[in-house]
Amino acid sequence: MTFNETFLRDLQSAGNAGEYYTPRAVTQFMVDMTNPQLGEKVLDPACGTGGFLTCALEHLMKQAKTVEDRQLVQSSILGIEKKPLPHILSVTNLILHDIDIPKIRRDNSLSRPLRDYGIKDKVDVILTNPPFGGIEEDGIQANFPASFRTKETADLFMVLILTLLKDGGRAAVVLPDGFLFGEGVKTRIKEKLLSECNLHTIVRLPNGVFAPYTGIRTNLLFFTKGEPTKEIWYFEHPYPEGQKSYSKTKPIRIEEFDLEKQWWENRVETEYAWKVTVEEIRTSNYNLDVKNPNKSAEDVELDVSEILKRIQQGNRKIEQLTGELIKILGY
Repeated sequence: MTFNETFLRDLQSAGNAGEYYTPRAVTQFMVDMTNPQLGEKVLDPACGTGGFLTCALEHLMKQAKTVEDRQLVQSSILGIEKKPLPHILSVTNLILHDIDIPKIRRDNSLSRPLRDYGIKDKVDVILTNPPFGGIEEDGIQANFPASFRTKETADLFMVLILTLLKDGGRAAVVLPDGFLFGEGVKTRIKEKLLSECNLHTIVRLPNGVFAPYTGIRTNLLFFTKGEPTKEIWYFEHPYPEGQKSYSKTKPIRIEEFDLEKQWWENRVETEYAWKVTVEEIRTSNYNLDVKNPNKSAEDVELDVSEILKRIQQGNRKIEQLTGELIKILGY
């Protein structure tokens, strides 16, 4: 670990900013797969301590051959962060990576009405792990069209991302399972996503990737703006052989993503990979929580989130049947 990385990690620990930390292997994989190019603008609208931005910066600097190229990269990395401590950390992070004047604004990305965004605000690449489980006040919701108003922070960020991407722009976003199977506003956001973008890949991460900060199961969504989705490929990331979870002392490693990288350009169904048509997704009311059909029943382990989800689905079914029974009985 370099001095810069040690310094930032110590600052994070001192400020209890771990909630903003995305494992380096995950950020690296997302940057590698979106592959930002020299001259493209890269944005993280919830940049935390700047992990995605520094990773994208390193990726772009490898392409820079001249002083002019390096100056271009300096103006291409953009971030927004609401909270003061991670904002300071992200600015420090970019300065330590030789950015003279980091373009990281301290603000709530959701506080600007969507209708105020114009062509000049749109970017080529968005890489982000938006806060999930957060609750936004009513005033923030008013910045969004009525059909997308919700207090759920991650849902609002998804609508913002769809607004800020240029046609042909690419995004990689970390989202919890709840977004995949959620209904109501989530359904309308997923419908918008699939109609405006090609959601070509969902990488399903196992438990523990974000340990010890959260045990929520997460997914990496990769999509391109400007053409509708026809089919979605899923890839279920396995644990390394002999390992049954991740932890702070045994984190996910970038080498593990070689499986996805080798498969990425030549997609075929495997024990880890499968595809679903957009028609199947529509039929299921935009439920993106599609299980691996190539995994045998004895290989499936139910985690707490899966059990809770099944209880939730069962409760909804009971409510529906109760409502139908009341109608039949005339109460």
